[in-house]
Amino acid sequence: MPFVELDTSLPAGRLPPGLALELCNAAAAILGKPAERVNVTVRSGLPMVLAGSAEPCAQLLVSSIGVVGSAEQNREHSARFFDFLTAQLGLGAERIVIRFFPLEPWQIGKNRTVMTFL
Repeated sequence: MPFVELDTSLPAGRLPPGLALELCNAAAAILGKPAERVNVTVRSGLPMVLAGSAEPCAQLLVSSIGVVGSAEQNREHSARFFDFLTAQLGLGAERIVIRFFPLEPWQIGKNRTVMTFL
């Protein structure tokens, strides 16, 4: 059950229509998970500073069970997420940062229990 959160200083009007759904589908393909299990949040127009600059930027947070736990996995994921984000947001790669967080099944609640028991 991946969680993908995109924060950007770009105003909502500069984001492509349907970005959240496109990001969901891209994340599903990149992480090898069904789109029905991917959770996406897009927040725009945020006051942000990246690398000491307030120029337009974006930060992506990707958390999931079992697919973001190693440098090798994340190197491949990073390249694919960067390709998607630079194309969709019109930002250079130097204005985007990605954080990966591995999750354990007991850290995600669903249907009144945790994923460990589902």
